[in-house]
Amino acid sequence: MKISEAKAVGRFRVFLGFDDGVSGIVDLSHLAGRGVFSAWEQEEGLFERVSISPNGALQWPGEIDLCPDSLYLQMTGKSAEEIFPGLRDSLSHA
Repeated sequence: MKISEAKAVGRFRVFLGFDDGVSGIVDLSHLAGRGVFSAWEQEEGLFERVSISPNGALQWPGEIDLCPDSLYLQMTGKSAEEIFPGLRDSLSHA
């Protein structure tokens, strides 16, 4: 799945639309101030410069990015096995 729409809507919150029609707001405040995400607090306006990479991930200047799959799971509250049924099968055969 890919992100088709992204817009900062508050302090470390992003509205996301996915190519399957799912949309909503994800709170990323738990990342702010940690590792590469400390730049969101250090550089005024950086978080608001969110965009979508060619592969459908969230990205910010400075090579900061987030996987669309993990954002989808966070937003929907679903498990990886629910979204990717083949994952369950591959794990059970391991």
